[in-house]
Amino acid sequence: MAKLYCEPMIEITRGALVESIHFGAMAVVDANGRLVASVGDVNEVLYLRSSSKPFQTMPLVEMGGLEAYGLTQKELAITCASHQGTDDHVDTLVGMHKKIGITLEHLQCGIHPPADRETYDAMILRGEMPNAYRHNCSGKHTGILAQAKMQGHTLDDYMKPEHPTQQRIIRTFAEMVGMEPQDVVLGIDGCSVPVFGVPLWKAAFGYARLCDPANLPEPRKGACKIITAAMMAHPEMVSGPHHSLDTTLMQALPGKVVSKGGADGYQAIGVLPGVISPESPGLGITMKFTDGDAESRARGAASVKVLHDLGVFETIPEILQEFAERAIQNVRGFDVGNIQCRFSISG
Repeated sequence: MAKLYCEPMIEITRGALVESIHFGAMAVVDANGRLVASVGDVNEVLYLRSSSKPFQTMPLVEMGGLEAYGLTQKELAITCASHQGTDDHVDTLVGMHKKIGITLEHLQCGIHPPADRETYDAMILRGEMPNAYRHNCSGKHTGILAQAKMQGHTLDDYMKPEHPTQQRIIRTFAEMVGMEPQDVVLGIDGCSVPVFGVPLWKAAFGYARLCDPANLPEPRKGACKIITAAMMAHPEMVSGPHHSLDTTLMQALPGKVVSKGGADGYQAIGVLPGVISPESPGLGITMKFTDGDAESRARGAASVKVLHDLGVFETIPEILQEFAERAIQNVRGFDVGNIQCRFSISG
């Protein structure tokens, strides 16, 4: 049963009937902490899941890890990723591991098939079994291992909440969202590292500051700029080449937004300062759909609508049409229904 913080946001019709409804909540917050717009109760505490990855890699940048290991923008981008496990992703990770001085065996994210179907089909034809490099969180784990090694901490238990590297990550995340570390609700993510639960609007505040860190001290300010630049320069590393909301948003709006989805219906987007108007501050947008939005159709439609309504673009870019409000087609290509937004953002 949908919780009370949610409102009907996305409606799926078939013919004359409403067939299903995605309930959710959304917060839009600027870099000064002002709630610009909202849907539902934005004070609800929710897990960001993989939307927290840019914050989890932040200590690596702040402590000089890019320089110490000679990491590139492309390699930094994959530490923020839920990648699709393509050969390019794996090659990037193998190169990083050589630079850092770690191996595949150090990864404790687990193993699953690559999300990219073309890659998986090719692996089957080759008789190749997936390994941890194909896991969508292996980039994040690589970044955390790099932090642990640089700090001289143990590598065999880096995923545990009490590990010093995880403690620093938790503190960094809490600072970015304007909370005390002890007030962040911790859980364990699908890849076994800590996951963070905070009010929806606080997470949006964190993304606004990530994209507009003018009021943050160094080295935090510089780290934010480096991370967002890497994500925008290499959006294919953040997710993947095929039908990815995060990658496509950043490709469609180069230099304007960063995007990072999370499991079970969470989505975060940051809008850089000056995008909406010359003096506009950075914005953070977070949303959560209670049904988990397994096909990402709710997140896609809601993301395109809110960016349009905020004035990030006037006309929907062609490559975003597959995620926007649209007709639903059956396997023969007949229009049988529609995906429609049923919310308006209000401050």
